[in-house]
Amino acid sequence: MISVEEAISIVLRNAQVFGVESVPLQESAGRFLAEDIHADRNFPPFHRVAMDGIALRKSDFDAGQRIFTIHGIQGAGEPATVCPKGKAIEIMTGAVLPEGADCVIRYEDTEVDGNSRKVNVGSVSMHQNVHQEGSDKRAGEILIEQNTKIGSGEIGILATVGKHSVPVKKMPSVAIISTGNELVEVHQTPLPHQIRRSNVHTLLALLSAYNLTGNEYHLIDDRHMIREKLQDILNRYDVVMLSGAVSKGKYDFLPDVLEELGVVQHFHRVAQRPGKPFWFGSNQNTMVFAFPGNPVSTLACAVRYFTPWLFTSLDLAFKPTKATLKIDVSFKPNLTYFIPVKLENHDGEIYGIPQPGNGSGDLANLTLADGFMELPQGADTYPAGKVFDVYGY
Repeated sequence: MISVEEAISIVLRNAQVFGVESVPLQESAGRFLAEDIHADRNFPPFHRVAMDGIALRKSDFDAGQRIFTIHGIQGAGEPATVCPKGKAIEIMTGAVLPEGADCVIRYEDTEVDGNSRKVNVGSVSMHQNVHQEGSDKRAGEILIEQNTKIGSGEIGILATVGKHSVPVKKMPSVAIISTGNELVEVHQTPLPHQIRRSNVHTLLALLSAYNLTGNEYHLIDDRHMIREKLQDILNRYDVVMLSGAVSKGKYDFLPDVLEELGVVQHFHRVAQRPGKPFWFGSNQNTMVFAFPGNPVSTLACAVRYFTPWLFTSLDLAFKPTKATLKIDVSFKPNLTYFIPVKLENHDGEIYGIPQPGNGSGDLANLTLADGFMELPQGADTYPAGKVFDVYGY
């Protein structure tokens, strides 16, 4: 049995590179950019009018002129007109500032005077109500950095610079496999000795946070069938995530079957609770994360090992949340303890409030917590006020 530190080191050493692909703009949300995005022209690309009103020359106003004959109207999307000296152009939000004009007076600050507009303010400033060309970004500047997760704001920028096809980090193909004769489908009514499959759906939801999809499978406790199906799955996926059948029970066939199929075991059993029987290995094409079957164990191992592995494989920085333990915790076994915690923000400091539950089978307790706080091996008590890592789900 190895320590958590040794286990995560082995997992990260086995990170993979999946390359880059281009996807349509509207399919890029939630993905990670594979390159910097630069401004293809100035932002904004012209002196853009920010208010409906009249555009005029500040020098005319400073000379005492208050009534301006309207020389024309200019809307958004129209080429710039010319604002003659002593006159004004009615202008719409988003339009190009007319040539010669250098400020805009809101309609609310004027009144109609025949074919003219009277200005009712005491002063105006240069480029008043004008979003100046290049004031946000200049052509060639970086707008979005490589590795950024694409959200709604990034989608708008990508559209603005014409990225109808977006270069993103390619994601691995993932198979998620549950095991055990006791499991039935979600839509079925279980018999007294059965339970519905939940771990695969928990893992699918975890993947979806990174816009990563997985295909689900189920293996019954039959060694021949497990070997046959697993061989096919290993040939078709970059990652295989299994839940159950990795401990020391009579039907825990996975470690031996994986070895028979040429998957090299990197470790089996980690000094941690929950999730001690965790098995990790690989062949030339596929990484295998075989988690214990209890639901809390499966989720704890997934967020502590698979998520950092995914980020490292995508060349992304992974940082767990830092939180201050709210109350003292006593834990006698010489194991790393992943204790569920509720996170609360008090005056800018994040606190972790333990929600220990009733062990690794207490699925309902997971709804009371936001993640697992890692209390390192080697202590009997963990004092309130000390800061630890939290792996969220």
